[in-house]
Amino acid sequence: MSYVFPFSAIVGQEDMKLSLQMAAVDASIGGVLVLGDRGTGKTTAMRALAALLPAISVVEDCRFACHPDHIENLCDECQRRQQQGALSAVSRATPVVDLPLGASEDRVVGALDLEKALTVGVKAFEPGLLAAANRGFLYIDEVNLLEDHLVDLLLDVAVSGVNVVERDGLSIRHAARFLLVGSGNPEEGELRPQLLDRFGLSVEVTTPQDIDQRMSIVRLRDEFERDPEAFAKKYNPQDADIAVQITRARTMLADVAVPDAALRTISELCVALGTDGLRGELTLLRACRSYAALSNVTTVDSAHIHRVAAMSLRHRLRRDPLDDSGSSVRVERAMESVGLTAL
Repeated sequence: MSYVFPFSAIVGQEDMKLSLQMAAVDASIGGVLVLGDRGTGKTTAMRALAALLPAISVVEDCRFACHPDHIENLCDECQRRQQQGALSAVSRATPVVDLPLGASEDRVVGALDLEKALTVGVKAFEPGLLAAANRGFLYIDEVNLLEDHLVDLLLDVAVSGVNVVERDGLSIRHAARFLLVGSGNPEEGELRPQLLDRFGLSVEVTTPQDIDQRMSIVRLRDEFERDPEAFAKKYNPQDADIAVQITRARTMLADVAVPDAALRTISELCVALGTDGLRGELTLLRACRSYAALSNVTTVDSAHIHRVAAMSLRHRLRRDPLDDSGSSVRVERAMESVGLTAL
């Protein structure tokens, strides 16, 4: 049995952990982009969080993980089964799918099953990575190096939530709603603006410089690798608390209120930063609501806005050739200009 490094055992990188939790509570926030040094726990955190999420209910034997209660989103195969009788449901772990940089388009969207076509003479569809990631996580390491044709494909699916495949005499439509998590080193290349804009949250991670913290991380990782089972058991109670927190936040999310005063502050902040469009405001609003739910409170206030503003807006800023300060610094200055300070 393989064990995942416990989420609660990850030291530091608080912004990264919080952003993943908020996106897990409210998928409408969008994906999470994690930029920074290698070896800072980006992949570890994503897989650790996915292991904490509750199992999803899917139609039994469905290759696309259709939700049995969402009749309007059933794939063609499940629609035929429903017409023949009731659909049976089973539980399945939240999927986590890696999208390799060198993946072909057929591998990503799906294609004709050549084995069946050659051996049986039947045209059958072989689902791709988008089908495997439906209702789960799609993880792209070094996302800034992703080929342009795959970026275009992901953008289309991210907007519609549906994967459409029409080739080789096949016409297939299936739901493809996933939480996109990307990681990369900005020194190796920049993301296309269209893809960057699709990530709801962006966080920056760096290698810890505090000696005690570095020692703690190394000791924890070494302990995990020497005895993964005992290490996982040691952190089970803390991970269970986080899982309960996420489940509770999902339940109470709809009851979290955003007062006009908070919404005005959000809009003033976006105006001060000069963000294009309204996607920044919508993302920040949803992030504040999710953070409030995780904090077990039912009203968004200025403290929530201050905590999540940078990760919601830093990647939406226009470049200013006269200002060489980092995006996080610019967000902090804008928050001060609208009277938003840390409590």
